[in-house]
This record gives sequence, C-alpha cells and structure tokens, in this order.
Amino acid sequence: MSVFSFIMYCFIVTVTPGTTNVCILSTVQNDGIKAAMKFTYGSLVGFFLLLSCSAMLNAYFVQIIPTIIFYIKIIGTGYLLYVTYQIYKMDVSKSKESSNGKGSFKRGLFIQLLNPKPVIFTLTLFPSFVLPYYNGFFPLSMTVLAVSSICFTSFTLWVLFGAVFKEFLRKYNKQANIVMATFLLYATGMIWF
Repeated sequence: MSVFSFIMYCFIVTVTPGTTNVCILSTVQNDGIKAAMKFTYGSLVGFFLLLSCSAMLNAYFVQIIPTIIFYIKIIGTGYLLYVTYQIYKMDVSKSKESSNGKGSFKRGLFIQLLNPKPVIFTLTLFPSFVLPYYNGFFPLSMTVLAVSSICFTSFTLWVLFGAVFKEFLRKYNKQANIVMATFLLYATGMIWF
C-alpha cells in the first residue's frame, strides 16, 4: 500500500464539499468560530466512531453491506434534504442570535453519523486500503487515529475558510445560502449515483 496515495485519498474525500463541510461553513457564517468548532468536534467524534465501528465490524458488514447502505441512503437523503432546506431559508441579516443549537456538538455528531458520505467512506476504506496489507488491533487503531487526524484537518480548513470569508458571506447571505444548499442537493444526488 502506498502511504502517500492512502493519505491523499483520505484528505480528498474529507476536504471535498459534503454535508458536514457545508454545515461547518454555514455555522461559521451564522454562529461564529466557537459554535463551528463545537460542531466540528461533534463531527469528528462521529467520524471517529464510524471509523472504529468499521474497523472492528468490517468482516460482518461485508456480508450485509448492501442492505445497510440502502437504508442509510434513505435516512441520509431525508436528513440531507431537511438540512438543505434549513440552510436555504436561513437569514442572518434579521438576527445575530445563535441558530438554536445548529452549531452544537450534538448536531455535528448526528449529521456525521447519518451522512452517507462518511459512512460509505469508512465502510470501504478498510477493505480497500488497509485489510489487504495490515491486520490486527494496533494497525487498525493507528489507521483510525491517522484518518481522524486528516478529517479534523479538513474540517478545520472549512472553519478557517468560513472565518476568513465571513463578512463576504454575510453581505451576500441569500446567494451564499443558495450556493451551499445547491452543494448539499448535489451531495444528496451523489448518494444515488
């Protein structure tokens, strides 16, 4: 296994726009860096849990993966459409108050656990990149920690991007919300194609 290819794959998958990244950007724009970091920590814990479960239960999941993936897609699609609508209708120009926990740890965790992109990523990562070369508790644990670190770096880049462009995004609130909602619709469509 090429470590460089593995790291690049993980970084590209975690940094590309998806539900979590768009929600991080929206949270920075509407609730600030502190709320976005709470959301990020929740998302990171969710990602870590997904990776850990995938590493431990991969042999079992291989047998039932088509059934699980189908139901995850249905639940994830519904939730993504709900999040898309929430981002689309958000208007920060009327209120500077917090968005009722939208930047919370719990919401970040919940989104990450229901988000098909990281679920599918974590389910395919180990059989594709790790298990053909490494087996055992230590290598799998190190992989979980390494990929979680890559994920945290990607999420933090989105927080920084949102912080740097916050005033621009506030000035063009509706346009920014439409763009973010469009990205989420695209991510939702990609679940099925």
